[in-house]
Formats: sequence, C-alpha cells, structure tokens
Amino acid sequence: MATTSPIDTSSIRDDRHWVISWGRFAEVRPQLAGAGRQLLYQVGVGLAFLGTVRPDGGPRVHPMCPLLTADGMYAFIIPSPKQRDLIRDGRYVLHSFPMPDNEDAFYVSGRATAVTAPELRRALSDQFVAEREALAVPAPAHTDVLFEFRLERCLLTRTSGHGDPAPSHQVWVA
Repeated sequence: MATTSPIDTSSIRDDRHWVISWGRFAEVRPQLAGAGRQLLYQVGVGLAFLGTVRPDGGPRVHPMCPLLTADGMYAFIIPSPKQRDLIRDGRYVLHSFPMPDNEDAFYVSGRATAVTAPELRRALSDQFVAEREALAVPAPAHTDVLFEFRLERCLLTRTSGHGDPAPSHQVWVA
C-alpha cells in the first residue's frame, strides 16, 4: 500500500544544491531518464561504476548494481569502504559501463542516503533477486545497506561509434 506525504519529498535542498529522486527526474526529463535506464541496464541488470569520497577526500571507484524503480534509484551496498564512505559523506557519482559498439555514456551525481523502510527494502530485495533470476543470486544480506541515490546533475553522451569526433552531450542540473 502506497502512502502519501503532505510534503513533496521528490526534491530536497541538500547543503547548497538541489537533489531530486529518480522518479522526479523521469517526470521532468523523460528522454534523459529513458536513455539512462537503457545504458545502466544494457546487459539486463543494472551495472555502473560508483564513485565515493574517501575519508582523506580522495576518490574511490567500484562497480555496483543500481536498482531503478518508477520512484527512485537505489542500491544495496555490502559492508565495504564504499558503504562507509556513503554513510559518512553521501556525495557520489555513478557512471554506466562502457558500450561494446560506441562510446555512449550516462553519468549522474548527487547525494545518497541510507533507507531503513522495511517494506521498501523487501520490495527492492525482491527486485534485485528477480532481475538476476538466471544467476540464482541470494537476497541482499541484512548487513547490506540500502541507499537511495538522489540526483543533482546528469550527463548523457551519444556517439556514432568509437572515436566519434563530434559526440553529442546533454547536461541537466537540478
């Protein structure tokens, strides 16, 4: 059962920047969201590189599996340096995996926050397992923290192939 809030939480002012949910992004920029979904799910499951901020301020990059729903962008993050980074400093950047035939790419950055809602965690756990049914993966462990990734900015690059001298770039900022 969906609940509604009297406050619109689809966009939130975070520090000095606006961040919005994936659902709100899909409403205001449906073509960008559709292209992003296609690039993030190019192999049938969400795959991306996640960049976080280490305690010393340096970057950390690891592969991860985003989950896209009509409402949000989420991921279960295993106990790891990237999980600790996101808990300590929610700034992130996410980049699609490379395409085999071109240099098309999708990039988003923003703020990640831990989500503790049990019903949402169950639904996303079910989605995670269903998307990977052919691989027979187990459900995320209780130690895997569920994060929602809100968007501050986006970049979509389209190319005609590898080495395209004139790629097309679309930039969006919340």
